[in-house]
Amino acid sequence: MKAMILAAGLGTRMRPLTDHCPKPLLPVAGKPLIVHHLERLAAAGITDIVINVSYRAEQIVEALGDGQRFGVSLAFSHETTPLETAGGIRHALPLLGNAPFLLINGDVWCDIALTTLPGLGDDLAHLVLVDNPDHHAEGDFALDDAGRVQLDIAPRLTYSGMAVLAPTLVAGLPDDTPAKLAPLLREAITAGRTGGTHHRGGWMDVGTPERLATLDAQLRGI
Repeated sequence: MKAMILAAGLGTRMRPLTDHCPKPLLPVAGKPLIVHHLERLAAAGITDIVINVSYRAEQIVEALGDGQRFGVSLAFSHETTPLETAGGIRHALPLLGNAPFLLINGDVWCDIALTTLPGLGDDLAHLVLVDNPDHHAEGDFALDDAGRVQLDIAPRLTYSGMAVLAPTLVAGLPDDTPAKLAPLLREAITAGRTGGTHHRGGWMDVGTPERLATLDAQLRGI
């Protein structure tokens, strides 16, 4: 399985930290946030990785190179302007191929065992869901007793920013056009083609300087 890390955002919530450094390169416990992802992917045997880049793309490419020193092989999908999540995935499909792939938002941290994620079968997506953090108490989707993601039941959980996706989920979108992922996920859920895993371990949306500092302290054991 290949993986795609989303790293093309402007990082506006992280300013002023991202005024001169793209968010994926912000340090956490002594290494760039995106390197934590690369190391966990390599440990799980997922070594073919696509990274989409736009804002300060040259800094990310220069910092990571071909990925060899992290035990992975990197390919970069360049976006002239950020294409949002689904648009970025659609633009990267020539690099991702036709098989299901693991999607990771570049601004989350999660300790899930990646090898435990199931195959898709006939599904279009398998979402990793987590308990709702304080800053997103209403959640996103529900998970029923059969492991199927639902829209209209309670309690709701939060989408972690990690999923296994089928390329066909976004293949019908026009290339090089911004598009959000959430509407496509809702369509797949409504069609009964989305499973999920409730991850109860460590997870954080590293979306603000304060949460970045919290994660840094946690990983350092401070």
